[in-house]
Amino acid sequence: MDCAMTQLQITAFGDPSVLRLNPSLDKVPAEGEVRVRICFAGVNPIDAKTRAGLGWAAAQNKDNLPWTPGYDVSGLVEKVGPGVTVLAEGDRVCGMVGFPLSAGGYGESVVVREEELVKLDGVSLRQGAALPLAGLTAWQGLFEHGGLKAGQKVLILAGAGGVGHLAVQFASAYGAEVLVTASRDNHSFLHGLGASQMMDYHDADWPAQVVAEGPVDLVLDLVGGESGKAALACVRSGGRLVTVPTITAQQIKDAAAGSGIEVLGMLVHPDSKQLAQMLMLLRQGEVQITVSGEFPLAEGALAHHAIEDGHVRGKLLLRMPAADGQPG
Repeated sequence: MDCAMTQLQITAFGDPSVLRLNPSLDKVPAEGEVRVRICFAGVNPIDAKTRAGLGWAAAQNKDNLPWTPGYDVSGLVEKVGPGVTVLAEGDRVCGMVGFPLSAGGYGESVVVREEELVKLDGVSLRQGAALPLAGLTAWQGLFEHGGLKAGQKVLILAGAGGVGHLAVQFASAYGAEVLVTASRDNHSFLHGLGASQMMDYHDADWPAQVVAEGPVDLVLDLVGGESGKAALACVRSGGRLVTVPTITAQQIKDAAAGSGIEVLGMLVHPDSKQLAQMLMLLRQGEVQITVSGEFPLAEGALAHHAIEDGHVRGKLLLRMPAADGQPG
């Protein structure tokens, strides 16, 4: 029998007030699918951009409103469909789900393909929800697109955010020298995660501060726009800049024309093997995730306000009723 559940949906494109709680029914998993009773959902900048009507996810879903955002979930497998071989009811799981068009994390349950999920052994539900999209973006930006090697220098723009603070740790663990831009009050936090040099992005001459120590091999640009363009001055000839914000990727490519610097835009993709590797680093204590805020599902608009203010250290989560009584 279908049970009622609640979702927080984008009812129209606009400011955070367009997010509304709507009742729905639990879906029945089909072949190869499972239903997850969600405990926590990650809040990512892409959620706020989509809600504002910006970017590719908004363009693809403009005729599908109301639409339930949210790509990061953790929770318990509640029901398995036919053909599911790895997961069983009661398993604690996390994953980047429904990417890029169906999403669905801002709700009390979601039905997803089994291969989108990874078991959470020895990692808390909170960390499991905070990791997937930010962790995969950092991992793929540094290693898949950036080709980062041990001993190289990497500059990470916006090092204290959800993606940035994980990228600092991954690069440091891999043996790279890590430089970051961040507000001054985050410098000691980032130094503790493995960054060796911190620049305050409020200083107009931060690119010169980087270059004074020698150019970098790679920039992971999590800001885009003018900051991404300014960072080109920090890269050695033959080096690379990987830019994550899709809206300004072409501007930065144009600015780099003829410079000998390769500029790559990137779009994160689900990868359960990479996610399992990152969970192992968490389990072993080599990487930590900072969760700076947790909001009930009904207060998701407050989480969007916070993420749009741009000063969140680490990650924000939405908490569902199913989290009550669960360890971590």
